[in-house]
Amino acid sequence: MNTLDHKIDFAVVLSVTKANPNGDPLNGNRPRQNFDGYGEISDVALKRKIRNRLQDLGESIFVQSNDRKSDSYGSLRERADSNVELEKILKSKTVSNDEFARIACQEWLDVRSFGQVFAFKGDKGGVSVGIRGPVSIHPATSLDPIDISSIQITKSVNTEPGVSRGSDTMGMKHRVDFGVYMFYGSINTQLAEKTGFTNEDAKKLQHALVTLFENDASSARPEGSMQVHKVYWWEHSSKLGQYSSAKVHRSVKVERLVDQPKSIEDYKFTVQPLEGLEVEQIHGI
Repeated sequence: MNTLDHKIDFAVVLSVTKANPNGDPLNGNRPRQNFDGYGEISDVALKRKIRNRLQDLGESIFVQSNDRKSDSYGSLRERADSNVELEKILKSKTVSNDEFARIACQEWLDVRSFGQVFAFKGDKGGVSVGIRGPVSIHPATSLDPIDISSIQITKSVNTEPGVSRGSDTMGMKHRVDFGVYMFYGSINTQLAEKTGFTNEDAKKLQHALVTLFENDASSARPEGSMQVHKVYWWEHSSKLGQYSSAKVHRSVKVERLVDQPKSIEDYKFTVQPLEGLEVEQIHGI
């Protein structure tokens, strides 16, 4: 497989309908908002969903959610030890950080994509290896301020024998009634060379972005409430690229067709042409 030899930029348009796209644990799990009232989805949450999609596609993923594990390991250390070569390095007196990073990147797609910090204790001193990944992702931000609805949750069943049933308040649920969000990202070729990120890996990432919310349903995000509408994908002709990522990302223009948008059809998206750089527009499934 060929290491990625050209810069890539991308942008994703998604919508939220009666769902909590990313709860804030410091604010009662309400959907994240900035101080201006615009909705946000953290880059960490987006990377989690990308990892899940890549895992669904059969790729080897190092940082797995406990409720979606594809193996029997209960910790990252156990997963690292499952690789015979890494286990030998962890048990040796002289730790080669470069060799450890090379093996980890070769073994796990998310490590060679996003990077990873390996800080493990070993019999002879342990290892502390930091890997910078080529794929960088911005937090998603809504195009307009969002409205958040909150409802109380009650129970109407007996949790203990001999206790009469009562409608006791269990807590609160919060949701975004409607919002259109955008996020951006890039793939750096210099870091791709270091981690071994390939052209094939880039295609896998693209597919994960297009299908980002497949197999992601939950009580907070019912099936169909989160949808990717379009992925914009720019492949430059050189390692450094013809344009800066900021200029490429700004080339996506958004026009509001009504004063208060209530659906994705109330927005018009166009891409300002950049000489010598073509954009691939992929519709969500």
